[in-house]
Amino acid sequence: MTAPDIFSMSGATVLVVGAGGDLGRRAALVVGRLGARVVVADHPGAAAHLKTTVERLTEEGIEVLASPCDVTSEESVDQCLATAVGADGLDVVINAAGVMLRKPVAQTTLDEWQRVLDVNLTGTWLVNRAAGRTMVGVGRGKIINFASVYAERVGPVPESAYYASKAGVANLSRSMACEFGPHGVQVNCLALGVFYPTNMTAPLRDAPETLRWMEDRTLLKRLGDPERDLDGIVTLLASKASDYITGQVIYVDGGWSAW
Repeated sequence: MTAPDIFSMSGATVLVVGAGGDLGRRAALVVGRLGARVVVADHPGAAAHLKTTVERLTEEGIEVLASPCDVTSEESVDQCLATAVGADGLDVVINAAGVMLRKPVAQTTLDEWQRVLDVNLTGTWLVNRAAGRTMVGVGRGKIINFASVYAERVGPVPESAYYASKAGVANLSRSMACEFGPHGVQVNCLALGVFYPTNMTAPLRDAPETLRWMEDRTLLKRLGDPERDLDGIVTLLASKASDYITGQVIYVDGGWSAW
């Protein structure tokens, strides 16, 4: 198998959940450029952002289908997966859906805490469960979950619910890999560093000292670039190049986690 062949996704169907966000949109572009048919999904409240993703992929000649998906709803997730599977089956699921809450513990309400856990952790479980049921049945498939460098550590911003949820996503991914692996299904997790600017990190523009601290914290002395630093790892994990990789939490963080 030659290098171009091993990265080709021609004929594959990929579902990207959370594709209305900047990193989800980028992941959809990456797999689409590799030749995949892409189903993009996001919360109904993010319909305008999802429309932007569809337009971006269409401009590049990528075959794309949009579907609503509220990851906190079992019914919505199952319907989204059914739409993605369609007549062609489903090869890869990328779960980039997530929310963030920057708030000290003492000021965080139970409802706010629960909302973050519902979207980030329970939502990942629902998406993985639905994808696993389909993929295990045919004996193949890849699932890529988005976590964070905060899966193992914390940063200078108070966001305990986010930290806890992303730690859960990392270990959940390992657990799903253990269950699905014997059936030919791979599950891996991307622990991303601070990518700036994205819809989640844009508010940090009002905290330049925090941004500088984050840049200094990385070994490469820069934050992640949403327009280039996600491409390689998504290409690897979504393509045949990763056929012997599963159960891994892969840090894409400029070296943040090295110290």
